[in-house]
Amino acid sequence: MSVQDEKIARMKFSSVYPLYLTKVERKGRTKAELDQVISWLTGLDEKQLLQTIKEELSFEAFFQKAKLHPHAHLITGVICGYRVEEIENPLTQKVRYLDKLVDELAKGKKMEKILRA
Repeated sequence: MSVQDEKIARMKFSSVYPLYLTKVERKGRTKAELDQVISWLTGLDEKQLLQTIKEELSFEAFFQKAKLHPHAHLITGVICGYRVEEIENPLTQKVRYLDKLVDELAKGKKMEKILRA
């Protein structure tokens, strides 16, 4: 595991969530839409999501609780300079999937497209 992968694994979901929220709200999207996107990817409902934030879980623990959506592999493209479909570390790839979905939400993509419907 690279230093970058370890850093991502230890990062607290609760510290990144407000950044996601600020990003999407600045672009006219809502907390409900953000939560819907996170729930789609992780299978966590609103109550579980709030609990995860409250417990200050690392991304590693967060994704251990999650059940990744069967269509997550359809998330492709570049985020943070990397093609998400080519990321080898499974945890880092899951975090980048989430980053990509949040980015698409902030860019105004339709929810059906974001949720790979």
